Amino acid sequence: MSEKICVIGTGYVGLVTAIGLSDFGNHIIGVDVDTAKIENLKKGISPIYEPGIEEYLLRNLKSKRLEFSNDIDESIRKSTVIFIGVGTPSLKSGEADLSQVISVTDTIAENLNEYKIIVTKSTVPVGTNQMIIDRIKSKTDKTFDVVSNPEFLREGKAIIDFFNPDRVIIGCKSDKARKIMEDVYRTLRINQTPFVWCNLETAELIKYASNAFLATKITFINQIANLSEKIGADVHLVAKAMGMDGRISQKFLHPGPGYGGSCFPKDTRALANIGNRLNVDMSLVKEVIKANENQKLFVAEKIRKCYKNNNIKTVAILGLAFKAETDDMRESPSIVVINELLKDNLIIKVNDPKSMDNAKIIFGDKIKYFENEFDAVKDADLLIILTEWNEYRNIDINRIKKLMNGNIIIDTRNILDGKELEKMGFKYIATGR
Repeated sequence: MSEKICVIGTGYVGLVTAIGLSDFGNHIIGVDVDTAKIENLKKGISPIYEPGIEEYLLRNLKSKRLEFSNDIDESIRKSTVIFIGVGTPSLKSGEADLSQVISVTDTIAENLNEYKIIVTKSTVPVGTNQMIIDRIKSKTDKTFDVVSNPEFLREGKAIIDFFNPDRVIIGCKSDKARKIMEDVYRTLRINQTPFVWCNLETAELIKYASNAFLATKITFINQIANLSEKIGADVHLVAKAMGMDGRISQKFLHPGPGYGGSCFPKDTRALANIGNRLNVDMSLVKEVIKANENQKLFVAEKIRKCYKNNNIKTVAILGLAFKAETDDMRESPSIVVINELLKDNLIIKVNDPKSMDNAKIIFGDKIKYFENEFDAVKDADLLIILTEWNEYRNIDINRIKKLMNGNIIIDTRNILDGKELEKMGFKYIATGR
């Protein structure tokens, strides 16, 4: 049978969860304190850019399986299952900020009118779900269960990942909660998606451990890329050969200017903080964090050496989001690179297919914005590619050559054909080659 579900928080995780679960046939109420956001969602307007999200949003609004509300109290009382999908950003200490989770927990406790399952979808430190249990028990004698169900959504492929997950992780303590969660995810069970059932603490740690390991792979191949440049090796062939080993795999062995976004930076810092709090050595994770920040500065310095040696004044940057297929600029390498270049009073012209509005919030009038990549490149002495958008992979190089004043291209993602560019008279600077 279909469950009545409330998803609190309509940010990245909460919105994808609400839309996905409604498409599975559940009745979903998406809740948020942001009135403007809720009004737009009711009209089928997504607050985030994510391929395919508005199609699913409109379809489930039309079917009446999905609705949105600002009334969190009523939404909780009407629902059997309550998903917590609010943000857990980093504090200055690196610790996850649980203020939104705690606020929602207290609101849930105030509105427990019958048995409910509280599902933590937000990424939270180990012990948070037990804290939620203890906090609610201190405020009410109503019965409830808490479930840990971490998300594993890649920005830019979140819809694909929700409907085709590698696995579903569910930490819970009771058979009753397990049976209801099996019903919530019955579509995935029918499709024989692997389910991992475990306790709350294991589910919490699986999320952090997974993201920390992927961040480690990215950091490792970036350091190998830097070494490759010094010794004359080709990092792509190195990564390809490594990936042929089934124990390693090719995934996340792609060199670049460092990782960013809402997950890897936040989760690695939180995992290191958990280790500090419990006096457990997490030195590897700490080194990954440090090395990733150094990678962004390494790329900025590589660019600086290039323009200082070539009397460059105007720089064009294509790509601002931390990765393609998203408008997310949180902790993007582009922020570090641009801030470093601004120290040298360069004219910086930028373009990104989706993240221009976010860039304007960050940089204001310090840089120049162009809706078209060719307008951004016009009269530039140097072209830098920071994000691997398909638009840039297939860019008209002949047109670029006519528009640029200079002939230097720094490709931090290795998405262009260096040999072809050099034949055309460009000086092409790749990563790890």
